[in-house]
Parts: sequence; C-alpha cells; structure tokens
Amino acid sequence: MGAGTAGLLAGAALAALVTAAGTGAAGAPAPAAAPVMGGLVAAPEGGLKARWVRDEARFAPVGAFLPSDAVTYDLDLLPAAAWIRVGQAVSRSETTVVAEVRGLRPGRAYGAHVHTGVCGADPQAAKGHYQHKVDPVQPSTDPAYVNPYNEVWLDFTTDAEGAGRAVARHSWGFRPGEAASVVIHDQQGGAGARLGCFSVPFASPDDAPGARG
Repeated sequence: MGAGTAGLLAGAALAALVTAAGTGAAGAPAPAAAPVMGGLVAAPEGGLKARWVRDEARFAPVGAFLPSDAVTYDLDLLPAAAWIRVGQAVSRSETTVVAEVRGLRPGRAYGAHVHTGVCGADPQAAKGHYQHKVDPVQPSTDPAYVNPYNEVWLDFTTDAEGAGRAVARHSWGFRPGEAASVVIHDQQGGAGARLGCFSVPFASPDDAPGARG
C-alpha cells in the first residue's frame, strides 16, 4: 500500500487508460487502468511514449494504528477503509491523471484536486492546489488561476455504491517535486473543506521516455 508502480507504455495504452476510467460496473472491482503496469512496452512506430505511474491505498484516520498514505479527516463523508487509486500517464507533451474511489457516501458530489504538499495530520499540510501558472498572490483565489485549465481538477459524483471516477488531461506537465498529493473536498469547484488526502509520487515530463535524450 502506498508504493507507486512505474513503467512505460505506448500511446494506445494511454487511450485505454482514459477509456477504462470512464467505464465499469458499479461496485465491481476497479478495472486495470492500462493493459500493462510496469515493465517495458514496445511502442508502435511513431507512437507516443509515456511514463505510467499508479498508486493506491485505503483511507485511515489520523493516528491510526496502521498508518496509510491516504488520510481521512471526516469519517462520515470519507469513511476509514474507503479506497482510492490515482494513475498518471506523462509524456513530454501532456499529462493525464485518473482518480478512482470506492466506499464513499453514495450519490454525493465531491471535489478533488492535485496539491503541492504531502498529506499530514493537519489537513493544511497538503498546501495549495498545483497551478501550471502560479498565482503571485497566495493563498490563490483568483479565477484566472483557480480553474480546471490551470489546475488539475478531479471532481466526481459517486454512484449508488459509493464509487466514482474522474479524468483530467492537460497539455502541460508537473514541475519536478511540486505535485505531491490529491485532496478530496466536500464540494466541487475550486474550494471546499478538506475531507481527505492521498500522497502520490507524481512524475514530471523530465521522467518521460526520451526526455533526457
């Protein structure tokens, strides 16, 4: 739990990642986000190559006997043992992030964003939203910066089984070391109370195949 899985995959696998994130029977085990997790995959000639990172965990309250990389701050809206998986495919030209959850309150809207700090006992430990163009005024509230084009928003609404999925795709990548977690909020949009946090070892375009020649 909490150990990332990294590898390389072709552009066709990246498309499968996005497709898998938007399908699947309610309550069924989450489908593999891509056909291959880890290892090397030969890309079609001229095809896009990307690095694939995946991490998953079950939420635990602060101070739990068995700590987790996923921390819940609200046991009602984000119960202990609720499950989260975050996958990322990163190339030199774009980044796709997929979030999948199970065990949350059924039929409820949740907000979620990539944040710049790792999770901690204090919900504020995750710091603010990751921004491609950083707002010079912090904490950031300006809609010119706080929006789904400049940030990674993963808002979702759970189904009758308490499961949900979200996909965000951008033509930019994370700066090395500056994207560190996914925070789940009690409302969708650019704000909302922090219900839980999952520390994720996000990759940057520098980690993509061929980035260093």
